[in-house]
Amino acid sequence: MKRVLVTGGAGFLGSHLCDRMLREGYSVIAMDNLITGDLRNIEHLFKEKDFEFYHHDVSKFVHVPGPLDYILHFASPASPIDYLKMPIQTLKVGSLGTHNLLGLARVKKARILVASTSEVYGDPLVHPQTEDYWGNVNPIGPRGVYDEAKRFQEAITMAYHTFHGLETRIVRIFNTYGPRMRLDDGRVLPAFIGQALRGQDLTVFGDGSQTRAFCYVDDLVDGIYRLLMSDYPYPVNIGNPDEITIQEFGEEILKLTGADQKLIHKPLPKDDPKQRKPDITKAKEILGWEPKVSRSEGLKLTYEFFKERVKTEKAQETE
Repeated sequence: MKRVLVTGGAGFLGSHLCDRMLREGYSVIAMDNLITGDLRNIEHLFKEKDFEFYHHDVSKFVHVPGPLDYILHFASPASPIDYLKMPIQTLKVGSLGTHNLLGLARVKKARILVASTSEVYGDPLVHPQTEDYWGNVNPIGPRGVYDEAKRFQEAITMAYHTFHGLETRIVRIFNTYGPRMRLDDGRVLPAFIGQALRGQDLTVFGDGSQTRAFCYVDDLVDGIYRLLMSDYPYPVNIGNPDEITIQEFGEEILKLTGADQKLIHKPLPKDDPKQRKPDITKAKEILGWEPKVSRSEGLKLTYEFFKERVKTEKAQETE
Protein backbone atom coordinates (compact mmCIF):
# COMPACT_ATOMS: atom_id res chain seq x y z
CA MET A 1 0.00 0.00 0.00
CA LYS A 2 1.36 3.40 -0.97
CA ARG A 3 1.78 6.02 1.77
CA VAL A 4 1.01 9.73 1.61
CA LEU A 5 1.88 12.51 4.05
CA VAL A 6 -0.63 15.38 4.27
CA THR A 7 0.76 18.41 6.11
CA GLY A 8 -1.88 20.70 7.55
CA GLY A 9 -3.90 17.49 7.69
CA ALA A 10 -6.26 18.70 10.44
CA GLY A 11 -7.13 21.86 8.51
CA PHE A 12 -10.06 22.57 6.23
CA LEU A 13 -8.48 21.41 2.95
CA GLY A 14 -6.00 18.99 4.50
CA SER A 15 -8.71 16.97 6.23
CA HIS A 16 -10.72 16.62 3.01
CA LEU A 17 -7.54 15.47 1.24
CA CYS A 18 -7.00 12.83 3.96
CA ASP A 19 -10.54 11.57 3.27
CA ARG A 20 -9.91 11.43 -0.48
CA MET A 21 -6.54 9.67 -0.24
CA LEU A 22 -7.96 7.03 2.11
CA ARG A 23 -10.85 6.44 -0.32
CA GLU A 24 -8.32 6.02 -3.11
CA GLY A 25 -6.64 3.23 -1.12
CA TYR A 26 -3.61 5.02 0.35
CA SER A 27 -2.16 4.81 3.83
CA VAL A 28 -2.39 8.38 5.14
CA ILE A 29 -0.29 10.30 7.66
CA ALA A 30 -1.77 13.65 8.69
CA MET A 31 0.72 16.10 10.21
CA ASP A 32 -0.41 19.33 11.91
CA ASN A 33 0.76 21.57 14.75
CA LEU A 34 -2.89 22.60 15.34
CA ILE A 35 -2.31 26.36 15.45
CA THR A 36 -5.16 26.72 12.96
CA GLY A 37 -6.10 23.06 12.39
CA ASP A 38 -8.79 21.29 14.41
CA LEU A 39 -8.79 17.65 15.50
CA ARG A 40 -12.58 17.59 15.04
CA ASN A 41 -11.92 17.66 11.28
CA ILE A 42 -10.18 14.28 11.40
CA GLU A 43 -11.60 12.58 14.50
CA HIS A 44 -13.72 10.36 12.26
CA LEU A 45 -10.47 8.96 10.78
CA PHE A 46 -8.80 7.85 14.01
CA LYS A 47 -10.58 4.49 13.81
CA GLU A 48 -9.14 3.82 10.35
CA LYS A 49 -6.26 1.32 10.40
CA ASP A 50 -4.51 3.10 7.51
CA PHE A 51 -4.56 6.54 9.16
CA GLU A 52 -1.98 8.11 11.50
CA PHE A 53 -1.70 11.56 13.04
CA TYR A 54 1.59 13.30 13.87
CA HIS A 55 1.40 16.45 16.00
CA HIS A 56 4.33 18.38 14.57
CA ASP A 57 5.41 21.77 13.19
CA VAL A 58 6.89 21.30 9.70
CA SER A 59 9.04 24.43 10.17
CA LYS A 60 11.17 22.15 12.36
CA PHE A 61 12.97 19.04 11.04
CA VAL A 62 10.44 16.52 9.68
CA HIS A 63 10.99 12.80 10.18
CA VAL A 64 8.61 10.13 8.91
CA PRO A 65 9.73 6.52 9.42
CA GLY A 66 9.31 4.04 6.59
CA PRO A 67 8.59 4.57 2.90
CA LEU A 68 6.68 7.55 1.55
CA ASP A 69 5.27 7.85 -1.97
CA TYR A 70 3.54 11.23 -1.95
CA ILE A 71 3.61 14.45 0.09
CA LEU A 72 0.78 16.99 -0.01
CA HIS A 73 2.07 20.19 1.61
CA PHE A 74 -0.95 22.12 2.90
CA ALA A 75 0.46 23.43 6.18
CA SER A 76 0.03 27.20 6.46
CA PRO A 77 -2.28 29.77 7.98
CA ALA A 78 -4.51 30.66 5.03
CA SER A 79 -6.95 33.34 6.18
CA PRO A 80 -6.16 37.03 6.69
CA ILE A 81 -7.06 36.85 10.40
CA ASP A 82 -4.58 34.00 10.90
CA TYR A 83 -1.63 35.22 8.89
CA LEU A 84 -1.93 38.80 10.16
CA LYS A 85 -1.92 37.41 13.71
CA MET A 86 0.94 34.96 12.97
CA PRO A 87 3.12 36.66 10.34
CA ILE A 88 6.41 35.00 11.32
CA GLN A 89 4.92 31.48 11.48
CA THR A 90 3.32 32.07 8.08
CA LEU A 91 6.65 33.03 6.52
CA LYS A 92 8.45 30.14 8.25
CA VAL A 93 6.03 27.43 7.12
CA GLY A 94 6.21 28.68 3.53
CA SER A 95 10.01 28.81 3.55
CA LEU A 96 11.57 26.54 6.20
CA GLY A 97 8.61 24.16 6.17
CA THR A 98 8.65 23.81 2.39
CA HIS A 99 12.43 23.34 2.42
CA ASN A 100 12.11 20.58 5.04
CA LEU A 101 9.42 18.77 3.05
CA LEU A 102 11.27 19.05 -0.26
CA GLY A 103 14.27 17.51 1.49
CA LEU A 104 12.07 14.74 2.88
CA ALA A 105 10.62 14.10 -0.58
CA ARG A 106 14.12 13.86 -2.01
CA VAL A 107 15.28 11.38 0.65
CA LYS A 108 12.12 9.25 0.28
CA LYS A 109 12.04 9.59 -3.54
CA ALA A 110 8.46 10.82 -3.12
CA ARG A 111 6.40 13.08 -5.37
CA ILE A 112 5.45 16.33 -3.63
CA LEU A 113 2.52 18.64 -4.37
CA VAL A 114 2.62 22.07 -2.74
CA ALA A 115 -0.43 24.22 -2.10
CA SER A 116 0.08 27.66 -3.54
CA THR A 117 -2.65 30.25 -3.86
CA SER A 118 -4.24 32.82 -6.11
CA GLU A 119 -2.71 35.36 -3.70
CA VAL A 120 0.56 35.02 -5.66
CA TYR A 121 -1.23 37.24 -8.21
CA GLY A 122 -1.78 39.94 -5.56
CA ASP A 123 -4.21 42.67 -6.60
CA PRO A 124 -4.18 41.58 -10.25
CA LEU A 125 -3.83 43.83 -13.27
CA VAL A 126 -4.78 40.90 -15.55
CA HIS A 127 -8.27 39.41 -15.45
CA PRO A 128 -9.02 36.52 -15.33
CA GLN A 129 -5.71 35.33 -13.90
CA THR A 130 -3.66 32.90 -16.00
CA GLU A 131 -0.71 30.88 -14.75
CA ASP A 132 1.77 32.90 -16.82
CA TYR A 133 0.77 36.17 -15.08
CA TRP A 134 3.49 37.19 -12.59
CA GLY A 135 1.26 39.17 -10.27
CA ASN A 136 1.04 42.57 -8.60
CA VAL A 137 2.14 42.00 -5.00
CA ASN A 138 3.21 44.44 -2.27
CA PRO A 139 6.00 42.51 -0.47
CA ILE A 140 5.99 44.78 2.59
CA GLY A 141 2.22 45.29 2.90
CA PRO A 142 0.16 43.46 5.55
CA ARG A 143 -0.70 40.63 3.13
CA GLY A 144 2.91 40.28 1.99
CA VAL A 145 3.73 37.70 4.66
CA TYR A 146 1.33 35.25 3.02
CA ASP A 147 1.73 36.28 -0.61
CA GLU A 148 5.54 36.22 -0.53
CA ALA A 149 5.68 32.99 1.51
CA LYS A 150 3.72 31.30 -1.26
CA ARG A 151 5.76 32.92 -4.04
CA PHE A 152 8.98 31.72 -2.38
CA GLN A 153 7.41 28.29 -1.92
CA GLU A 154 6.79 28.06 -5.66
CA ALA A 155 10.34 29.22 -6.42
CA ILE A 156 12.08 26.71 -4.14
CA THR A 157 9.79 23.91 -5.36
CA MET A 158 10.74 24.63 -8.98
CA ALA A 159 14.43 24.84 -7.96
CA TYR A 160 14.26 21.34 -6.46
CA HIS A 161 12.53 20.14 -9.62
CA THR A 162 15.09 21.62 -12.02
CA PHE A 163 18.25 21.10 -9.93
CA HIS A 164 17.52 17.77 -8.21
CA GLY A 165 15.03 16.33 -10.69
CA LEU A 166 12.46 15.99 -7.90
CA GLU A 167 8.90 15.14 -8.93
CA THR A 168 6.97 18.27 -7.96
CA ARG A 169 3.46 19.63 -8.52
CA ILE A 170 2.16 23.14 -7.74
CA VAL A 171 -1.54 23.95 -7.33
CA ARG A 172 -2.71 27.57 -7.22
CA ILE A 173 -5.89 27.47 -5.16
CA PHE A 174 -8.60 30.08 -5.64
CA ASN A 175 -11.36 30.85 -3.11
CA THR A 176 -12.70 27.58 -1.76
CA TYR A 177 -15.50 26.84 0.67
CA GLY A 178 -17.32 23.93 2.27
CA PRO A 179 -17.79 22.00 5.50
CA ARG A 180 -14.98 22.22 8.11
CA MET A 181 -14.16 25.85 7.47
CA ARG A 182 -13.85 27.85 10.68
CA LEU A 183 -16.56 30.42 11.29
CA ASP A 184 -13.96 32.77 12.79
CA ASP A 185 -11.28 32.51 10.11
CA GLY A 186 -12.07 35.91 8.60
CA ARG A 187 -12.71 34.81 5.03
CA VAL A 188 -15.76 36.26 3.38
CA LEU A 189 -18.01 33.18 3.24
CA PRO A 190 -17.71 31.99 6.86
CA ALA A 191 -17.77 35.62 8.01
CA PHE A 192 -21.08 36.22 6.22
CA ILE A 193 -22.68 32.97 7.41
CA GLY A 194 -21.38 33.47 10.95
CA GLN A 195 -22.86 36.97 11.11
CA ALA A 196 -26.17 35.71 9.70
CA LEU A 197 -26.34 32.91 12.30
CA ARG A 198 -25.56 35.35 15.12
CA GLY A 199 -28.20 37.84 13.97
CA GLN A 200 -25.63 40.47 13.00
CA ASP A 201 -25.54 42.67 9.93
CA LEU A 202 -23.18 41.37 7.22
CA THR A 203 -19.97 43.37 6.81
CA VAL A 204 -19.00 44.25 3.25
CA PHE A 205 -15.59 45.88 2.89
CA GLY A 206 -15.37 48.67 0.34
CA ASP A 207 -18.32 49.30 -1.95
CA GLY A 208 -18.82 45.56 -2.57
CA SER A 209 -17.86 45.76 -6.25
CA GLN A 210 -14.74 43.62 -5.75
CA THR A 211 -15.18 40.10 -7.10
CA ARG A 212 -14.45 36.56 -6.00
CA ALA A 213 -15.07 33.15 -7.56
CA PHE A 214 -15.93 30.36 -5.10
CA CYS A 215 -15.13 26.67 -5.62
CA TYR A 216 -16.75 23.91 -3.56
CA VAL A 217 -14.23 21.82 -1.64
CA ASP A 218 -15.09 18.48 -3.30
CA ASP A 219 -14.38 19.96 -6.73
CA LEU A 220 -11.11 21.44 -5.51
CA VAL A 221 -9.93 18.18 -3.96
CA ASP A 222 -10.69 16.35 -7.20
CA GLY A 223 -8.58 18.86 -9.14
CA ILE A 224 -5.71 18.49 -6.66
CA TYR A 225 -5.84 14.70 -6.89
CA ARG A 226 -5.77 14.82 -10.69
CA LEU A 227 -2.79 17.20 -10.61
CA LEU A 228 -0.93 14.94 -8.16
CA MET A 229 -1.41 11.99 -10.51
CA SER A 230 -0.46 13.99 -13.62
CA ASP A 231 3.04 14.49 -15.03
CA TYR A 232 2.79 18.31 -15.12
CA PRO A 233 5.35 20.10 -12.88
CA TYR A 234 4.30 23.74 -13.39
CA PRO A 235 1.62 25.74 -11.54
CA VAL A 236 -2.03 24.99 -12.33
CA ASN A 237 -5.00 27.14 -11.29
CA ILE A 238 -7.76 25.18 -9.56
CA GLY A 239 -10.91 27.15 -8.85
CA ASN A 240 -14.38 27.95 -10.08
CA PRO A 241 -14.52 30.76 -12.68
CA ASP A 242 -18.13 31.64 -11.74
CA GLU A 243 -17.38 35.22 -10.64
CA ILE A 244 -19.61 37.29 -8.34
CA THR A 245 -19.30 40.64 -6.58
CA ILE A 246 -19.07 40.65 -2.78
CA GLN A 247 -22.25 42.76 -2.62
CA GLU A 248 -24.17 40.18 -4.67
CA PHE A 249 -22.66 37.37 -2.62
CA GLY A 250 -23.80 38.95 0.63
CA GLU A 251 -27.33 39.21 -0.78
CA GLU A 252 -27.17 35.50 -1.73
CA ILE A 253 -26.19 34.59 1.84
CA LEU A 254 -29.05 36.65 3.32
CA LYS A 255 -31.47 34.88 0.99
CA LEU A 256 -30.03 31.44 1.82
CA THR A 257 -30.16 31.95 5.59
CA GLY A 258 -33.49 33.76 5.63
CA ALA A 259 -31.88 36.40 7.84
CA ASP A 260 -33.57 39.80 8.06
CA GLN A 261 -30.30 41.67 8.62
CA LYS A 262 -28.77 44.04 6.12
CA LEU A 263 -25.40 44.62 4.48
CA ILE A 264 -23.21 47.29 6.05
CA HIS A 265 -20.06 48.75 4.51
CA LYS A 266 -16.62 49.30 6.06
CA PRO A 267 -13.35 50.57 4.52
CA LEU A 268 -11.52 48.16 2.21
CA PRO A 269 -8.37 46.69 3.86
CA LYS A 270 -5.00 47.63 2.39
CA ASP A 271 -3.97 45.64 -0.73
CA ASP A 272 -7.25 43.69 -0.79
CA PRO A 273 -7.62 42.26 -4.33
CA LYS A 274 -10.30 44.01 -6.39
CA GLN A 275 -10.81 41.07 -8.78
CA ARG A 276 -10.29 37.36 -8.46
CA LYS A 277 -11.22 34.82 -11.13
CA PRO A 278 -9.22 31.82 -12.33
CA ASP A 279 -8.51 31.01 -15.94
CA ILE A 280 -8.81 27.21 -15.79
CA THR A 281 -7.86 26.44 -19.39
CA LYS A 282 -4.78 24.50 -18.25
CA ALA A 283 -6.75 22.44 -15.74
CA LYS A 284 -9.27 21.52 -18.44
CA GLU A 285 -6.63 20.63 -21.03
CA ILE A 286 -4.05 18.89 -18.84
CA LEU A 287 -6.21 17.35 -16.10
CA GLY A 288 -9.61 17.04 -17.78
CA TRP A 289 -10.95 18.92 -14.76
CA GLU A 290 -13.60 21.56 -14.25
CA PRO A 291 -15.91 22.25 -11.28
CA LYS A 292 -19.24 20.43 -11.12
CA VAL A 293 -20.92 21.72 -7.95
CA SER A 294 -22.98 24.90 -8.42
CA ARG A 295 -22.63 27.70 -5.91
CA SER A 296 -26.27 27.35 -4.79
CA GLU A 297 -25.80 23.62 -4.12
CA GLY A 298 -22.46 24.06 -2.35
CA LEU A 299 -23.73 26.92 -0.20
CA LYS A 300 -26.66 24.83 1.06
CA LEU A 301 -24.30 22.04 2.15
CA THR A 302 -21.94 24.51 3.81
CA TYR A 303 -24.73 26.36 5.60
CA GLU A 304 -26.10 23.09 7.01
CA PHE A 305 -22.64 22.23 8.35
CA PHE A 306 -22.28 25.63 10.05
CA LYS A 307 -25.78 25.44 11.54
CA GLU A 308 -25.00 22.05 13.09
CA ARG A 309 -21.62 23.20 14.41
CA VAL A 310 -23.10 26.32 16.03
CA LYS A 311 -25.89 24.21 17.56
CA THR A 312 -23.35 21.73 18.96
CA GLU A 313 -21.17 24.49 20.40
CA LYS A 314 -24.18 26.15 22.07
CA ALA A 315 -25.22 22.81 23.58
CA GLN A 316 -21.71 22.29 24.96
CA GLU A 317 -21.72 25.78 26.49
CA THR A 318 -24.90 25.01 28.44
CA GLU A 319 -23.70 21.64 29.77
